[in-house]
This record gives sequence, structure tokens and C-alpha cells, in this order.
Amino acid sequence: MDYKKIKNVPRHIAIIMDGNNRWAKKRFLPGIAGHKAGADAVRSVIRACMQQKVEVLTLFAFSSENWQRPPQEVNALMELFLLSLRREVKQLHKHNIRLNVIGEKSAFSDEIQLAIADAEALTSGNTALCLNIAANYGGRWDIVHAARLLAQQVAEGHLTPDQITEDLFDQSVSLCDLPAPDLCIRTAGEQRISNFLLWQFAYTEFYYSPLLWPDFREEALVEAIADYSGRQRRFGKTSEQVEGKVDA
Repeated sequence: MDYKKIKNVPRHIAIIMDGNNRWAKKRFLPGIAGHKAGADAVRSVIRACMQQKVEVLTLFAFSSENWQRPPQEVNALMELFLLSLRREVKQLHKHNIRLNVIGEKSAFSDEIQLAIADAEALTSGNTALCLNIAANYGGRWDIVHAARLLAQQVAEGHLTPDQITEDLFDQSVSLCDLPAPDLCIRTAGEQRISNFLLWQFAYTEFYYSPLLWPDFREEALVEAIADYSGRQRRFGKTSEQVEGKVDA
């Protein structure tokens, strides 16, 4: 297949980046070495998304459950996160990429929160690609957070319970200003959602790669896009309706 001629490229790709620790263990390296190698894979995937004209890329970097990992690993991840924010943001800005961090950011140190705010402000006007980093994020947290926002509006008299619709709820969750994910990729052979974008994944297509995340590069992403491009998305309709053979 000529990857330059792929049709039906997804507008929004979400990725569960799995396998960093396993990659490091296979090489008898400390776990943080896998996460550093995973950062190289992120750069590679961003380049591929730009080449394929993907509009939105959302990466699951650190879940709300990841705080349960050994303190040494968590501290190393926070240091890497801060370093990446400071080092990568200029390159993102140079390439017209907007950075957005979703999740409960108040749990991070003041230093990290400031770096996030600075990076988001610097890149806010960029239009080539929207890069979302899910950090201290959980799909259940996202839904509960949205419910609390709506409940507060009800309590203040700005909204009644019967006015709460799916569309209104959709406007209260993370990424509400962006198209829903068309394709979710999970690496390392795992086949589960792991509490990622539970609301947003209602009609998302899934692709599972056996590659560990640090080994997932441009070609692997393009293969996933090519697989997606051959699927028919029906959104509850029949194939005949989608193909226009019968009235919708």
C-alpha cells in the first residue's frame, strides 16, 4: 500500500501508550529508561500524524491510578514530565502544534502546573495539530467531574435536571471542543480501555498493536491508520444505509 495515498484518515487518534516498563526489563534497564525511550516514540508518532494530516492526537501519559506505582518510579515520571514540558514546547510551537493537558492538574506540583500553563498559553493559537496529553486522568473522574459541574448549575438555579441531555453532558467532559476520537490505538498487545476516555469512546474504533510503546514508530502508526481506513463506521445504521442503498 502507498501510505501517502491513504484515504479516510481519522480526524482524532487516541493512544494508550503501554509497554515502557516491559521494554526496559527486556534490556535489563531501569523502568525510567523505558519511559525515556517512549518519549522518542511520541515524537515519531507526532511527525506521522502531521504527515497524515491528523487533526487531533490524544496520548494517555499518566492515569489517576498510576500514583499507586512505586514512589521512585512516580518521582522519576514527574521529573520526566516537567523536563519534557520545558524542552519540547518550543519545538511544538515551531511546528504549529497546540498543546493541551487534560486531567486533574491540581495534584501536580506547583512547578509542573506552571509549566503546563506556560506551554498551553504559548501554543494556544496553533492550528496544525492539537496534541492532548492526559495526565492524572481517569475516564470515571472525567464523568464525575462533568456531573458535578452540571449539579452545581442546578443548585444555582441556572439549570433544571430535565434540561440535562447527552449533548449538554458532552459539553462538560474533557475534549468537548474537539471531535470525538475516531481511532484508539493500544500498544503492547493489551486489549482493554484502562479507564481512558470512557464517555468519548462511544463509537471509537480500536486497534491493538503487539509492539511495546518505545518500538511503535511512524510506520506502525500508518499501518494502524490504513487498517482504520478500510473499516465501515455505521453509528447504529445498517451497511446499506451507510452506503446509500436504502433511505437513511
